[in-house]
Amino acid sequence: MFEGVFPALITPFNADNRIDVTSFRNIVEYVEKGGVAGMVACGTTGESATMSTQEHMDLIDLTVDCAKTTVIAGTGSNNTTEAVELTRHAYDAGANAVLIISPYYNKPNNAGLIAHFSSIARSADIPVILYNVPSRTGQDMPLEVITELSKIENIVAIKEASGNPVKVSRIIENTLDEDFVVISGEDGLTLPLMCMGAVGVISVVANVVPEKMVDLVTAVKNNDLKTAQALHYELAPLTRALFLETNPIPVKRAMDMLGLANGRLRLPLAPLSREHEMVLEDVLRDMGCIS
Repeated sequence: MFEGVFPALITPFNADNRIDVTSFRNIVEYVEKGGVAGMVACGTTGESATMSTQEHMDLIDLTVDCAKTTVIAGTGSNNTTEAVELTRHAYDAGANAVLIISPYYNKPNNAGLIAHFSSIARSADIPVILYNVPSRTGQDMPLEVITELSKIENIVAIKEASGNPVKVSRIIENTLDEDFVVISGEDGLTLPLMCMGAVGVISVVANVVPEKMVDLVTAVKNNDLKTAQALHYELAPLTRALFLETNPIPVKRAMDMLGLANGRLRLPLAPLSREHEMVLEDVLRDMGCIS
């Protein structure tokens, strides 16, 4: 279910700072036309940290309503009770899985991490994908915690964005006997992580060029490393450009340039600097995405 490319969708906002439903539906249609396996809503790229609980639930409902492919709902929180509430809602709404970020700010000990994720997993009969992103949470989920959590039946995967391929290798090695997979959480590491055994990517880049990311992942799955390497380097300038500033600042501007969304951000994020906007524009033009 979790093999392939899953865009980490942006959340477009109207001038009144509400979710732009029409643009969101257009983005879902756009990425699905690119051949993605599914999508992630309400993740970091979707600015979930700025959403109210009700907005979070409404966006999950909207995604389930308009998507024709697998829907992974971001339902994480540093408040276990809130994460349980959102996870139950995602299950009731018909999402196919949930993505749970490790608790930010709290920095729990190992026992706390295990209890947090276990409580969420027990709260609903839905596949759970762990999300390790130390740059956001301030804490790298320990290998022994991931290994222990992989034994829980409905904890089925981890989105790994630690930037540490050696650790990813150890995760795969430690969970070979479990029904558990690794998904790349970093576009630039998709090729090497898949070569080690990861099954796909939750991708920022796939908002912009979904078909290119699909082609890369398909090439790796087909053991066509020559094609995969060519696509990796073709996408490298765009990958760099989309992380010139805090995600999702650049990707929202890119989607604006493509005419798919207006690019509005919620505070405390501010618009992309003019210097970086020019770099992004040049990359998109060189790739043929804009004229």
